[in-house]
Amino acid sequence: MTEKLALLSVSDKTGIVAFGRGLVQHGFTLVSTGGTQRVLQEAGLPVIGVADITGFPEILDGRVKTLHPKIHGGILARRELDTHRKQMEEHKLLPIDMVVVNLYPFAATVAGENVTLEEAIENIDIGGPGMVRSAAKNYRHVTVVVNPARYEGILAELAEKGSVSGETRFALAVEAFSHTAHYDALISRWLAAQAEAAPIFPETIVLPYEKVQELRYGENPGQQAAFYREPLAGPGTVAGCRQLHGKALSFNNLNDLHAAWELVQEFGEPAAVAVKHTNPCGVAVGPDLFTAFARAYAADPVSIFGGIVAVNRLLDAQTAEKLSEIFLEVIIAPAYSEEALAILRRKKDLRLLAAPLPARREATDLKKVSGGLLVQTLDITPVTAEGWQAVTARKPTPAQVADMVFGMKVVKHVKSNAIVLVKDGQTLGIGAGQMNRVGAARIALEQAGDEAAGSVLASDAFFPFRDTVDAAAAGGVAAIVQPGGSVKDKESITACDEHGIAMVFTGVRYFKH
Repeated sequence: MTEKLALLSVSDKTGIVAFGRGLVQHGFTLVSTGGTQRVLQEAGLPVIGVADITGFPEILDGRVKTLHPKIHGGILARRELDTHRKQMEEHKLLPIDMVVVNLYPFAATVAGENVTLEEAIENIDIGGPGMVRSAAKNYRHVTVVVNPARYEGILAELAEKGSVSGETRFALAVEAFSHTAHYDALISRWLAAQAEAAPIFPETIVLPYEKVQELRYGENPGQQAAFYREPLAGPGTVAGCRQLHGKALSFNNLNDLHAAWELVQEFGEPAAVAVKHTNPCGVAVGPDLFTAFARAYAADPVSIFGGIVAVNRLLDAQTAEKLSEIFLEVIIAPAYSEEALAILRRKKDLRLLAAPLPARREATDLKKVSGGLLVQTLDITPVTAEGWQAVTARKPTPAQVADMVFGMKVVKHVKSNAIVLVKDGQTLGIGAGQMNRVGAARIALEQAGDEAAGSVLASDAFFPFRDTVDAAAAGGVAAIVQPGGSVKDKESITACDEHGIAMVFTGVRYFKH
């Protein structure tokens, strides 16, 4: 036996034979377990079993095989300490110089359909993380490898220098601790979701995200950026959607895409949403997708330029022809007809994404602040007129109530302060992100122009003054829907009665910051 031992025990066996062969060529003796040992032996490589080192067989269906002092002692021993060297001699411990381990496929297991708790539990690795952490802790003497992508570089360094440098060992140790932390975080999140009464806000939060890609830049060219996803992100999510065509997505594309995809899911009937800078600029429903998109486009044919479009039906050829007339960055749909794809692929840079509906809706929303994290539940309750209260002398017509529901579905996704004007299931004007409510109303009314006559105005929060009602009346608005709850609600009600406007209180606020 040579002095250099490499312990190999991997679930992902990608490249392990070539790596093991390279290690043997550089003077390592291979030690292995179970399936990895069989793979290496079948490739004709000399391998010593872990049981030959420990003098103890694998037991409990393989649950215990590397949890032994002769393994962990060989990994953790500090070679520069006389006391450690003496204890190694006393207990006949062999120094282990390299640990090559990746872990049981927990993520792949729980991603399967109808996985049981018992199946998930049996795919929680115990010995693997123990060896990885031990080797990473003792990186000054031990090389730890958890990623098959590192094999080639390590062999190249051995060929060039005869050993793995301290700098490389440290970098690999950092990667190893990240690997086990991510693994444990994934287990924690999945198991917590199985609990019957899991707390919404646990005492600690672990976030197991993995990098999908580095992006060209962030919101602006001077910022660096990358995109990460949850390992168990569903196929209907932005992180889980499939890109069928076009350039790589940018930071702003992804941010806008999320806004568009969340809004279009509010509608059961055929709907189209155009988004610019995370705010909707045109939203409409219709008897079919072509009509819905034509109306969404007509709502604001200027702002849609360079925007994102989301639809909630299979995208057909007729709608694709209409879409192809406009410069867009991204289109997302549940599916595309072959004819529609052929039409849209004529635009080489247009990004086409597919994501099935219904998507898995997020339970919580996270916002980063300096030194901390804000966590809140997401309001995914469907918008209906149930419980709403007509508070004015004039009552809304059934058609106006339908537009009120439509308007509140939209205003829910507009940055506050937010005002949306709608008529017949189509937005006419949107005032977003203003510092005061009447300012948002004036923007929406100006955009709607003469079309505001007879429209419904939806507001994300109550009116602190009657000025918004007066502005709406001057623009010809026929009905208003708002949460109510202001100490000056009576002023707004009186103003509506003076102007002959119907107003409804919903009792639900939709601030979006």
